[in-house]
Amino acid sequence: MSSLPESAATPADRRVFFRTFGCQMNDYDTGKMRALLAKDGWTTTDDASEADLVLVNTCSIREKAVDKMHSALGEFRRMKKQGQPLTIGIAGCVAQERGDELMAKYKDIDLVFGPDHISKISSMVDAARSGERVQDTEFLDLANYAFVADVDPTAHGVSAFVTIQKGCDNKCTFCIVPQTRGDELSRLHGDIVAETRALVGRGVKEITLIGQNVNSYGLKQAGEITFAQLLYKVADVPGVERIRYTTSHPRDMGDDLIQAYRDLPQLTSHLHLPVQSGSNKILRRMKRYYTREHFMRVINALRDARPDFVLSTDIIVGFPDETEEDFEETMTLMEEAQFMASFSFKYSQRPGTPALRIKNQVPNSVAGARLTRFQNRQRERSQIYHSNLVGDVVNVMIEGPSRHDEGVICGRTGTHVMVNFPGRLAEIGKFMDVRITRGFTHSCRGERVE
Repeated sequence: MSSLPESAATPADRRVFFRTFGCQMNDYDTGKMRALLAKDGWTTTDDASEADLVLVNTCSIREKAVDKMHSALGEFRRMKKQGQPLTIGIAGCVAQERGDELMAKYKDIDLVFGPDHISKISSMVDAARSGERVQDTEFLDLANYAFVADVDPTAHGVSAFVTIQKGCDNKCTFCIVPQTRGDELSRLHGDIVAETRALVGRGVKEITLIGQNVNSYGLKQAGEITFAQLLYKVADVPGVERIRYTTSHPRDMGDDLIQAYRDLPQLTSHLHLPVQSGSNKILRRMKRYYTREHFMRVINALRDARPDFVLSTDIIVGFPDETEEDFEETMTLMEEAQFMASFSFKYSQRPGTPALRIKNQVPNSVAGARLTRFQNRQRERSQIYHSNLVGDVVNVMIEGPSRHDEGVICGRTGTHVMVNFPGRLAEIGKFMDVRITRGFTHSCRGERVE
């Protein structure tokens, strides 16, 4: 990127519109961009037609998300061609992976930058609005990487994300994250605790620690604490009522982390632990470096530490060389591990990943049929799990209004079950005992216990 101008003329009232695709990490990154731009005088708008700046934060994990990005860009480019004085920027993983391609394809795009450069968002936007086409997609040297500490000005809920690391050193053969997020780097634990304190001061009661592989936090930095030790530090912050974390790698679930479930009541009894497949052969093809048997040992240890422990997972169906027998092993693992929920997808070919070189790619029709079968059974299991809660009294942290029913509020239990029940918006942030009256596939209905 060429040198930035010392100043750039900008309107007094500058409005930015964000369109975000992908995971919690992308949502978090958008919040950091929003915070930095707010310090520079920008306000966020929910209406793109009012915006002076549009930022599309992208995801490249699956091709469907990339297609959504191109569709959104088409919408914003039409606005610009029709006379709206609009600066358009592309951020995130697709920008990192395909920056040159995007700059060449879309001549009316002003700004393309990867996740490493979020801390420079204000200066890059100023340069783009001064007429320069800006591209920053080189990975920063880890010694110079800057985590953004500013809190999203629009974050006023009772739950919030706090990033603890960036990048990933695992080399799963299906995954493009190391190419889009770079090498793993852990954030200083003091900064994590400080951000947690700031969020609690704004009314946040539930903290979700996020990273590509949170279990390996601190292992590369001399003198840094471990992930389990970080959990104790966060739990010590006054006002933190619940702690969650994502994403974990089954290989790195150590005894010290399982002990934390015995010691820390703030740690919720739900964990999202991606297994990806129930077949040891496919796990080897994926380079996941654990077996089905190891996964189950971890799960059994967690349930020994917390008898009410609930598990969700990620599943990839139709990975190259997956036979019907391999898929059946995934189906039986669903029963053995008792997944309460799962995010399941057909294998998606990603450019530059080793899985492209594996022979015997599974036909799309076969993968689709397997996915349908898996999801149908998972829905049955989820329905049974929630129905079995009927009559139980559960403690719910109220998060907000129901999306569908007026006069109904919703919240989650410590096991991550969504419960809807009659209530008032003034009760958001409170903890309340609720008796479950009906169980559905993805949530429950309840009534408060006076």
